[in-house]
Amino acid sequence: MKRKVFSELKSWVDQKKRKPLLLRGARQVGKTYAVRELGSMFENFVEINFEENEETKIFFDSSLTPQHIVEQIAQYKGESIVPSKTLLFLDEIQACTNAIRALRFFYEKMPELHVIAAGSLLEFALSEIPSFGVGRISSIFMYPVSFFEFLDATENKLLREAIQNAGFKNPLSLPLHNKAMKLLRTYLTLGGLPEVIDNYLSTGDAISSQKVIDELILTFRDDFAKYKTKIATEKIDATFNSTAFQAGSKFVYNSVGDESSSGYSTALDLLCKAGLAIKIYHSSSRGTPLKAQIKPRKFKVLTFDTGIYQRLLGLDIPSFILSENFELVNKGALAEIYVGLMLLQTLPSHTKPDSFYWHREKKGSNAEVDYVIEKNGNIFPIEVKASSRGGMQSMQIFLQERGLETGIRVAGEPFSEYQNIKVVPLYAVENIRQLI
Repeated sequence: MKRKVFSELKSWVDQKKRKPLLLRGARQVGKTYAVRELGSMFENFVEINFEENEETKIFFDSSLTPQHIVEQIAQYKGESIVPSKTLLFLDEIQACTNAIRALRFFYEKMPELHVIAAGSLLEFALSEIPSFGVGRISSIFMYPVSFFEFLDATENKLLREAIQNAGFKNPLSLPLHNKAMKLLRTYLTLGGLPEVIDNYLSTGDAISSQKVIDELILTFRDDFAKYKTKIATEKIDATFNSTAFQAGSKFVYNSVGDESSSGYSTALDLLCKAGLAIKIYHSSSRGTPLKAQIKPRKFKVLTFDTGIYQRLLGLDIPSFILSENFELVNKGALAEIYVGLMLLQTLPSHTKPDSFYWHREKKGSNAEVDYVIEKNGNIFPIEVKASSRGGMQSMQIFLQERGLETGIRVAGEPFSEYQNIKVVPLYAVENIRQLI
């Protein structure tokens, strides 16, 4: 699969003042594959995996000087490392904190060499080295395969282009709309982890794809023991499950398990560092920036992938793929999770993104808007509806209280406009910031 991150990696390659790059994201989102693809553009590609080749950590013990390190790696690998002609890839770099510290010196003393580092638990190591290379290292955050990427992978590039060119004045024709919704249903039930999608594309078998998801979940659970914490892995595991069961509502620690809520806050923070969970903070949304108006203790949580989310709930993926009823597929909060994940992918990839929602707790008059985004200093509320039904009372309350003109409804219906609401189809969420 061609990933959109690949074009960003190529742009990094061509930068004149290029810094070493950290490719950040959860395990199994395709980081290593993307770097190897990039490596095919170079005369030489040299890869060190610090988990597979633990003995290579010694190259970073005595000196962090790039020349010394490069000579050691070249001799170990038996491959030339030539600035401007070689891509040096340091994978699973969280296993060698000295290698992380060394990155800044590549920028200062060997800037011509292309250096990329990645790691499945990288955020844990970075939190222990808070000032490891400020201003000397670049980052790109990577996520599971998006719906648009899925369309390209399933040979529906022309449909993806049609969606990107459609809008409120020129919606897709009904046959194309129905095709896009059907493909979206498949995508939502599979999720966006490359291994799952590759399996489905090669076999067409939803049952075997479900097994792949289950195996990946076991891999994530095995990682819990690697988290540097005194929190019991059982609490991390229970919190991971609870990200699915509490999806769509305010996250409550007391609802995670039968035991004391102590430790679940730390467990959730660890899952967020690992990229397996994403906090959506409540913002009063009275102006921009939205982040300045959050309530840190009031948030919802997204499981990082829709396929993982459904299997944590114990839902049967093949039956959803075969179902023609989209509302069945939306058991739980699937559509809301999908929209939240796609909105994250519309933000710049070089910064760690933030997401927000709004909730008014008032006796006899609660109201909630699923997401609130900002663009050019303006605020836009978003409500998610899996079907074409559902009122917009909360949206209207928000618009009236904030003095805003336009709200966005993301739903299983074509592009349209009515009154002060713009309707964006679920399959076009990735294009939403270009539409408003």
